[in-house]
Amino acid sequence: MSKFGALIDQDVPVLLDFYTESDERSAIMNPILRDVAAALGDQVKVVKIDINKNLELAEALRIKGLPTLVIYKKGEMKWRQSGEQDAQTLITVFQKFI
Repeated sequence: MSKFGALIDQDVPVLLDFYTESDERSAIMNPILRDVAAALGDQVKVVKIDINKNLELAEALRIKGLPTLVIYKKGEMKWRQSGEQDAQTLITVFQKFI
């Protein structure tokens, strides 16, 4: 969990994408997240977290639906949403925290 603390305690917003390899909706998000990261560059970080490999973290954050997207900035959760999102929506949300 200490790695998680270091991951989310950053000056730039960090989007965590909680997913599993077998989830179709999670796979749909891959190109969308690449587009968001490309559009916003160094102003943000996008990190994918496979809940099958991080069960303790997923349970601690009560991840139920996939994909679940969470934005942290300076260690504080700023936004959370389950389900697919389009690139423009994510970019708009990110811009509130840049």
